[in-house]
Amino acid sequence: MTKTYLFLVGAIFFEVAGTMLLPVSQNFTKLVPTVALSIFYLCAFYLLTFVANKIPIAIMYATWSGLGIFTIAILGYIFFKQTLAWQAVLGLFLIVIGVILVNSFTIKLN
Repeated sequence: MTKTYLFLVGAIFFEVAGTMLLPVSQNFTKLVPTVALSIFYLCAFYLLTFVANKIPIAIMYATWSGLGIFTIAILGYIFFKQTLAWQAVLGLFLIVIGVILVNSFTIKLN
């Protein structure tokens, strides 16, 4: 099960890296960032194929998207100087808490 979650963390990393390159690609007009983000997304989906066989797809997708959203929000603040209202920050932490609860409950079922 640990290997499965490592694949999931890898998929989240690649998805976040690809998403962070979206503004840099300038609507896919910059070749290098566009190619890099395409490779990152392909890697993310490739790793998800291994996870989908071990974890229910709803749990996998909730974890992937929830932690991805949280990480992108933090990195957007750091790299792109995007601000978030306190309500948005609270919502992001609730997403993380939800992901933890969902995965804790799922592990007990298996």
